[in-house]
Formats: sequence, structure tokens, C-alpha cells
Amino acid sequence: MHHFEILSRIKQCRKLNLPIHGKTLHAHVIKSGLNLHGPLFSNTLIHMYGKCDHLKDAVQLFEEMPNRDLASWASIFTAYNQANLLKHTLFLFSSMISRDGLQPDHFIFASIVNACAGLTALRLGEQIHTQFVVSLFSDDDVVKSSLVDLYAKCGFPDKARRVFDSIVSKNAISWTSLIYGYAKIGRKTEALQLLRDMPCKTLCTWTALISGFVQGGNSADSFRVFHELRREGADIDDPFVLSSLIVGSATLAMLDVGKQVHRLVIGLGYESNLYVSNALIDMYAKCSDVWSAEKIFGSMRKRDIVSWTSIIVGLAQHGLAHESLALYDEMIVLGLKPNEVTFTGIIYACSHAGLVEKGRKLFKSMVEDYKLRPSLQHYTCLVDLYSRSGFLEEAENVLNSMPFKPDAAAWAALLGACNQAGKNKIGVRIADYLLQLGPEGSSMCILMSNIYARAAMWENVAKVRKLMGAMELRKKPGYSCVDLGKEVQVFYAGETTHPFKDEIFSLLNELDAEMRKRGYVPDTSLVLYDMEEQEKERQLFWHSERSAVAYGLLKSARGASIRILKNLRVCSDCHTVLKFISNIVRREIVVRDANRFHHFKDGECSCRGFW
Repeated sequence: MHHFEILSRIKQCRKLNLPIHGKTLHAHVIKSGLNLHGPLFSNTLIHMYGKCDHLKDAVQLFEEMPNRDLASWASIFTAYNQANLLKHTLFLFSSMISRDGLQPDHFIFASIVNACAGLTALRLGEQIHTQFVVSLFSDDDVVKSSLVDLYAKCGFPDKARRVFDSIVSKNAISWTSLIYGYAKIGRKTEALQLLRDMPCKTLCTWTALISGFVQGGNSADSFRVFHELRREGADIDDPFVLSSLIVGSATLAMLDVGKQVHRLVIGLGYESNLYVSNALIDMYAKCSDVWSAEKIFGSMRKRDIVSWTSIIVGLAQHGLAHESLALYDEMIVLGLKPNEVTFTGIIYACSHAGLVEKGRKLFKSMVEDYKLRPSLQHYTCLVDLYSRSGFLEEAENVLNSMPFKPDAAAWAALLGACNQAGKNKIGVRIADYLLQLGPEGSSMCILMSNIYARAAMWENVAKVRKLMGAMELRKKPGYSCVDLGKEVQVFYAGETTHPFKDEIFSLLNELDAEMRKRGYVPDTSLVLYDMEEQEKERQLFWHSERSAVAYGLLKSARGASIRILKNLRVCSDCHTVLKFISNIVRREIVVRDANRFHHFKDGECSCRGFW
């Protein structure tokens, strides 16, 4: 074969993803000695291996090359980026100049900026930007498009805009990156105006806008954009936009909306897509329909670690710890390697089921068997595991010995447990320590205030409240929203101005009377204010989840489940009340609070007292 024909065939292997045939050509190159005549053939082979996901072969060939040029480095950087080993790309870049004495060209700049964008490595990206500006390639529009993507992903769309404005020939990638950047940080006006100004919109652009809104916490806007996309008659030839909408449904905890997107997925023929299926598992679990999540998982022909982790975490959040652990064991038997997220979910499952020893073993297995370095989140899960089961000294030891400075979530796990268990002595000691350090955030201050109030240390309560005032912190108002399919109603704690307040008050009174007949006694110790007992009971009576449940009972079909989303943790008195109500009205009540899901049915809760 002629030299040019061999090169052409290697390139065809790259395009058609034929690595085995590519290896045959590689062998021919070696036998004929073509690799000894400069780096051209080796560079082409590295590029082919990288595109075909044969990174090991690409790296081996790169390391064996006696002489490397810029194209060699660009090819290996592309291979690492393709394999999503972006840190390897950046590490190798630092040795390019020292090993081969080469200065980056526009291809190298683009690869390195792309790696920085993927890692949101802003500082290094800015350094590379500075090198690019003073280089001979400073006018290259491809590198500039990569810089737009970098700044957009790092949350600096105005910086991205300045680079974007300097691009002579703007392509769809630069437009899309900038639109995503503005959407992600909630600057809807700029994002939508850019979409209107874009000369030729693609599905990728619409998807970026929708995804940006979802990631920025504006999921409702993502659905409005999708309706506009459909009105324009665009073909949905890529399922990623549907994955973003499914994530949006999960964020809003709107089951009916998620089901509508699911029906669209089926109608467009994407139900077997791995990413879509994974998103559906997560959505159904977060929308309190864990049985549908299990059904999706069971129907999947192909599963990856995300699939397994999604269903394991989903089951754990719904109090199905033993089922979650059984799936974890099945996954290990099948030879899949759990990742950091898997361990967070499975230790969480143990925490919310009181399985302290099992959770301890899993944490040890993560480090010793899978060589994963525990993050702050893993240590917080371990603290939570001990705290919920009353092992408060062990929890405190973890906080004091872990290689991270404990954050608010870690301290909150321990303080919250002290508050729940009535361990005032330990709670006060920790609160005193945090008061000296200076607590961060309103939630921590509220916990400390509650600890002091339980111990009747009113001077310290006043100190914490004064501190909150000085820090201009406000207690997050408790609210609950009830999803009735076509209608979602939000209720705030203490709200007495709702149009249905009379009907809600009447029903709650009826339920309260029946509960007291069955043995209910309000736990007024949870009202941490100095007031009369009757007033404390009234405070509990108007907690937001009770109003939401009453409204759901009044407005939903007979026998239908009531689904509630609450922004704070359900208090123990409301937890007791909801168990009573589920038994009285013979309905399932599903509550997603700040910690987990609670399925109240026939007077019992799926959490079994661990929340």
C-alpha cells in the first residue's frame, strides 16, 4: 500500500470507530518502518486510538515516540480529553515545554482550555488565556470559542461575552456556550436575547439554554423554553434535551410533569437511551414514586454505575435501606466498581436505618478495598450515621479527627441529633464552642438557639439571636407545597390568610379531635418560646405541612395519595400527627422534607423513626 493510502485508511478507522482494523494498520506501519520517518504516522495513529477510546494504546505509542512535534502533543491531549481524564491533560501540558522544548500552538491552546473548562479550573484557564493573548495565535477563533466556554462554565458570562465579541467568525459553539453561561447564573434576559439574536439556532443551543436554566435553579423557565422550541417545529433528534427536562421535573418534584416528559420520551423512541433512563430513575425517586424508578431500572438492558447509584440512593431516601443494600451487593457481584456518589448513598441508607456497624464497614471498604479518598461529604455521612443512632461521642470524634474543617452540615448533623435526643449537656458544650468560633449561616444559628432554649439558657438564646441580627441572617420560613397534578399550592408556617383557610381550619380541627381520642398529645417542648401551653399548641397546629395535607384531602380524588414537598425537616410532632392522619383517612401521605422521604400509611412511616 502507498503511504497516503495507509494514512487515509487510519483516518477512516478513526471516523468509523474501527480500532481493531486500526491496530492491523499500525502493525503494517511498524513492519514497513514508516514510523521511523518522522511523527506523521504515529500522530495519526494516536488520534485514531484516542477517538476509538483506546487510550492505553495511544499513551503507549506516544511514550515510545523518539521525536514528538506539536501535533503529537495535540493528539495525546485530545485523547485524554476524549477519555474525560482532564487532569492528566493539564499535568502533561506542564511537561511539554520541559520535555520537548515546544511552545503551544492554537491546537494545543484549544485542548488545554477545553480541559480547564471541563474542570472549571478558572485560575489556570486565565493563565492560559494570558499566554494565548501574547502568542502568535491570538486571533484564532477556535481558541476564543473555547475560552467563551471556559468562562461561561465557571460562572463568568460577562468575561465570556468580552471574548465572544472579539470573535470574527462566530460559530454555533460560541453562541451556545455564552447562552448557557447566562442561563446558568439566572440572567434570563441576556440568555433569551442572545437566543433571539443567534442567526441559526440548533437543537444544541436550545438544549444548552434549557440545561442552564435547570442547573441555575430556574426549572420552570426551562419548560417554557421547551414549549417555544416545540412551537418552532424543531426536530428532537438528540435525547439530551429530554434528560435536562427530566432533571427539571425532579428539581421541582412535579411528578405529573415528569410523567408527561416520560411519555414524550416513549413517543420519540428514546426510552432505551442510557442517559434518559438514568434521569428517569432519579426523577421518579425524587418525585416520591420509587416503584416507578425500580420499574425503569428493571427494564434497562444496559446499566452503568450511574444507573445503579441512582436506584441505590433513591431506595435509601425512601427508607428502603435493606433493599438498597441488597442492590449494592448485587452490583458488586456483577463486577461494577462503586464510586464516591455510590458510597455517599449507601452510607446514607445505613444512617437512616440505624445500621451503624454496616455503615462503618462500608466506609472502611471505600478506603481499603476501592482506594477512594473520603470527601467532606463522606465524613459528614459518617457523623450523621453515628449521631442518628445516639453514638454522639463517636460522631464528635469523627468531627475532631477528620482531615477537613467541619462545615455547617457536619456540625448540624451532630447538633440536630443532640436536639432530637434531648442531650442538652453535649449540645450546649458544642454550641458554646461554635459560639466562640462564630457560626456560619442561619441554619446553624437556629440549631444553637434551639439547644440553648431546650436548656432554658435564655441569655445564650438572646446572644445567638443578636448575632444573627448582626450578620443580617434571617430564619428560612418553613413552607410545604402540595402537588395535585394540575395544581400546586404552597403553604407557609402560621399562614392564616389562604382562601380555603376556613375549610382547612375546620378539617384540621376534626382531625385533631379524632387524634386526641386515639391518644395524641401535642409535644409542646418543640416550641422554643416562653409562652402559655395553649399558645404553644396553636403554634404546632399551624405548621405548614398540616395545612398542605388538609388542602390535599379537600381537593384530591377520594383515595388518592397526598404528595407534599417541605423545605425544612419535619418536626417530631408533625411526624406523629401525619401518622395519625394517614390512619384516620386511610390515605397514603408522602412527604419529601429536607432530609428524606416519608411514606405515611396505616399509622406507620417508612422511616421507622430515623430521620
